[in-house]
Amino acid sequence: MLRTSCAIVLLAGLAFTARAEEALAEGKDFVYVCKDGGNGAYEAFPDVCRIKDGRLLAVFYDGWTHVSLPTADKPSGGRVTGVFSEDEGKTWGKPFVIYDGPNDDRDPSVVQLSDGRILCDFFSLKTGPDGKGYVGLGSWVVESGDAGKTWSAARALCNEDYYCSSPIRELPDGMLILGLYAEKNGDGYGASTTSKDGGKTWTPVVNIPNGGKRLDAETDIIRLTDGRLYAAQRSPNESMRSSISTDNGATWSTSEDMGFQGHCPYLHRAPGGAVLCAFRWHSKNGTYLCVSADECKTWSAPILVDNFIGAYPSMVSLKDGSVLIIYYEEGGGSNIRARKFNVKGAGVEWLPFP
Repeated sequence: MLRTSCAIVLLAGLAFTARAEEALAEGKDFVYVCKDGGNGAYEAFPDVCRIKDGRLLAVFYDGWTHVSLPTADKPSGGRVTGVFSEDEGKTWGKPFVIYDGPNDDRDPSVVQLSDGRILCDFFSLKTGPDGKGYVGLGSWVVESGDAGKTWSAARALCNEDYYCSSPIRELPDGMLILGLYAEKNGDGYGASTTSKDGGKTWTPVVNIPNGGKRLDAETDIIRLTDGRLYAAQRSPNESMRSSISTDNGATWSTSEDMGFQGHCPYLHRAPGGAVLCAFRWHSKNGTYLCVSADECKTWSAPILVDNFIGAYPSMVSLKDGSVLIIYYEEGGGSNIRARKFNVKGAGVEWLPFP
């Protein structure tokens, strides 16, 4: 459906299960990225990147509930909001509006390209026929050429059948690729689209074969060291699925089992070279991550990040070689949280905030 404490964590099941029973301390184990974006105090679906001036930019869904469709009191529905950090994620500034269209604009992701432009992609929902439910309006992008001070009008990325949940990725040759997903005629699958002109135009969408298993997908893509592309995709109730492209997204292999359950996968290469996959583990009611030291061939056991099921995590490397992960809580008054860690072999070392 449209979906809406510094210690080395060992990978034994008892270790990460026991950790779930401990409460994290604000200001030590985690910090808040945002508690109230100004549009109803429900913050969700965050993403983060570093921009060229050194600051971190986090973007997130800013509404009053999980799907904030327009109302008489709030005629523009949920919106996309941003916030900056000037101190490597220890503290975060005042929220500002990135995009607030006439519908429910949600699940934003953000990247700064090598030419300095910042691209923020998201998708939109409108109220359904006769005022019941909602209808998808596809994926959109806005851009900023002045480090986030001003933003362009929104333009469509693809047709209305496809949705985004992860950032646009820039490849070494300057080509852009974006993971997508679709649900149609009872089936669900991942997909991708590419741009060779800096995001001005995008190729027709390429579907990723799902191997006969319906996928909610929420596709994210990372480039491997040998040049291939790896796509991680959400499965409704089984293990997540992965696919490989050897031709920059022109074609994809049939999706295969990743070996662990998860929703909303986010892929990040840590400073030491390991690939991280963060996700929501719905049946365990928490936010987790896995580590791969062999270019996504195998993964560590899931490592607990926090006892909140919201997830839709994102990661960014910090200047000291650690990694910052942000995610959301879910439920009334949901907030955006951040933790930081070092990768230690097949595990992580959680780092306190001063």
